[in-house]
Amino acid sequence: MSSHTSSGQARTSGARAVARHGWVHALGTVLGGLLAMMVVATLGLWAAGAADLPGGAFAPVVMATVVTAVGGAVKLSGSAGDFADTQAGLTVIPLSVTLTGALVIAWGFLRPLRHRAVAGAAELAGWAARIAVLWLLALIGLTLAARHTFDISLGDEELGELGDLFGASPKIGFTTDVPLSVFVGLVWLAGVMVLALLVSRGAPLPAGLLRFQTSVRPAAYAMVALLLAYVVIGVVIALVVAATRGHATETFAVILLGMPNLVWLALTIGLGATWTGRVEGPFGLPMPQVLDEVLRTPVISELNLRTLSEHDGRVWWLLVIDVMLLLAAAFVMAARSPARVRAWQHAVHMAVALMLTVFMICLVGRISAHYGLSVLGIGDLGGGLGGELFLRPRLWGAVGLAVPWGLVTGFAGALLARHVRRRGEVRSDSES
Repeated sequence: MSSHTSSGQARTSGARAVARHGWVHALGTVLGGLLAMMVVATLGLWAAGAADLPGGAFAPVVMATVVTAVGGAVKLSGSAGDFADTQAGLTVIPLSVTLTGALVIAWGFLRPLRHRAVAGAAELAGWAARIAVLWLLALIGLTLAARHTFDISLGDEELGELGDLFGASPKIGFTTDVPLSVFVGLVWLAGVMVLALLVSRGAPLPAGLLRFQTSVRPAAYAMVALLLAYVVIGVVIALVVAATRGHATETFAVILLGMPNLVWLALTIGLGATWTGRVEGPFGLPMPQVLDEVLRTPVISELNLRTLSEHDGRVWWLLVIDVMLLLAAAFVMAARSPARVRAWQHAVHMAVALMLTVFMICLVGRISAHYGLSVLGIGDLGGGLGGELFLRPRLWGAVGLAVPWGLVTGFAGALLARHVRRRGEVRSDSES
């Protein structure tokens, strides 16, 4: 009788555990993430002047920004009458919007799992699946709403007359690749939830994965803390610049749309990485101005510490900031690890984690944009209507530089955290 009672109680407690993170909580997590992303995107685009787009384009542009923030594909299209042609393309991830959504969704995903030592794989999969199903429906709605077409003014009066003569009143529109955007958006969600489990020391893991938490969790936490620290520093610097030099609206647009794009680029450049790119026409990089100066050349330019220092010697501070923050991240990683982990193991963990982090930055930090209008297949109408902007990393060089940086700072951080780790050993053992 007692055995049947205890088993019934176990089933009841298990049902209650699942009920704590059922469909209602999943809906709140998805809606919270989407609402946060849409608010940040709306404010950022408003600050950037997108509210003045013709034909009620602002709302669809906000939707498209959220779609691109989770890795979705937005396709630009254009038409300019029977005698003219337009070409347009845009590839950029607004990482401020991405980061906001990731933090909110990760918090919602982890909240019902707090104060649990171990969770079954089936339970975690069921909880993640609820969020994924609702996220899928939301993504489909977003991608279908993110489409619009509007006219582009030729600006100059003579160009306008020429456009009217040839029937070349340019229109540009955008749509989303629904299947690709939905698939990549689901992969993004899965990555956010997996990373949330890895970063949070208090989140439960299936029993079979507990042996990996010693090496993976401290390193994952340190890398997320490193990336967030760069964003915080970038926001502080941007606010100071806005307060002292003006251009507050443009600065807030950068903060709300692309601050991680800039500061994580700075992280890789401080490590010695090289990016290549070019700026032509009306396009431009937001701030600092030195980036635009280096890249606005007739040929493809290199963006690294050497080329930037030729325009502004203060860029060498990027190297100093990298040293300090990487040492701090390595210290945090070692302090959160059991005392039995040796210094050389910390160095390896740091190197692998930093290598993956730099690889991620290189993938999401690429920028590409172009627009052109030609008549009768000859040239560009000019008037600032055509241009090109692209920025891409030398990927394997950047990833390779992360290895020695990680080894050195990981070993140094382990030495700095020797005494701290002894105090944390009991907590680590009790968790495992």
